Amino acid sequence: MILVTSVFMAHCTSALPRIPGPTSATYQAKVDLWIHGFRRTYRVHIPPGYAEAKPLPLVVVVHGAFYTAKKMERTSGFSELADLEGFITAYPNGMGIFGFLQHWNAGHCCGKAAADKLDDVGYLAAVIEDICRRLKVDRQRIYMVGFSNGGMLVHRFAAERGELLAAVAPLAATGGGRPDAASPQWHIPKPAVSMPLLTIHGMDDEQIPFDGGVAPDSDSERQYWPVQRTIDVWIETNQCAIQPQIQEKRQGKVRVTSWRPCRGDSAVVIYQLYGWGHVWPGALFTNELPPGDPLRGFDAARIVWDFFEPIKRQLERGN
Repeated sequence: MILVTSVFMAHCTSALPRIPGPTSATYQAKVDLWIHGFRRTYRVHIPPGYAEAKPLPLVVVVHGAFYTAKKMERTSGFSELADLEGFITAYPNGMGIFGFLQHWNAGHCCGKAAADKLDDVGYLAAVIEDICRRLKVDRQRIYMVGFSNGGMLVHRFAAERGELLAAVAPLAATGGGRPDAASPQWHIPKPAVSMPLLTIHGMDDEQIPFDGGVAPDSDSERQYWPVQRTIDVWIETNQCAIQPQIQEKRQGKVRVTSWRPCRGDSAVVIYQLYGWGHVWPGALFTNELPPGDPLRGFDAARIVWDFFEPIKRQLERGN
């Protein structure tokens, strides 16, 4: 048993029981998929008052490259929000070595997972199915959010298995690129169904530049699509209005661009954060900004959940 420390429990993380107790808790779970001799794992957080008789929404939160499910739980703030709002949160673990350097095959990125063509889309689908089998989940309200390499995988999952989801939020991510100039470009396939989508991107991000291309702070030749090019895929898929609506917030440090109306209320929204880099834009970090900074207190989890909360998957969407 591995000792872990989280913001919720200062003891060993228990395996997911058949019937969770009434108190808020995070559990470890495994699915029947193997990599390098180990079964693939995820964490799941259940809010207080969980009862099998009441189906709850599920938010799947996908960590970035060289991160872990445990760290993503702490960084994102989604488990605390789940306790307030009453939804289940899952944190899958990517491919790694003894629990470290975990990452995902998002098609064009990243590392060994992409080189080995690991089926991470299939793995995330298996996590969703495992949770729905073990817990009472409202299948019409399953959402997915990811950051960086995890956000890229969310774009891919939404394009390939969108029928499982009600809405997505890929942050600091794009849906296409190539590992180097000599390699062919990879991009998400044409999405099979329309999908409400919200993204947040720091305009000072030097790892995944908003305008695409090669990351200026990296020795790698890896190239990324511009964020807008990826968003255009979803605008077309969702049959959104061409002319966007633009709002300036937080003294101009946040620009919100929305494409509405769209087919099946599948809005597409971009939050551009000026003066923000490649860091999860959540309270754990924004509360450390100086008093008076317009981005102080910005909470991506709250913004994403407020976008997700009213959306249910419409069965006729995409037909």
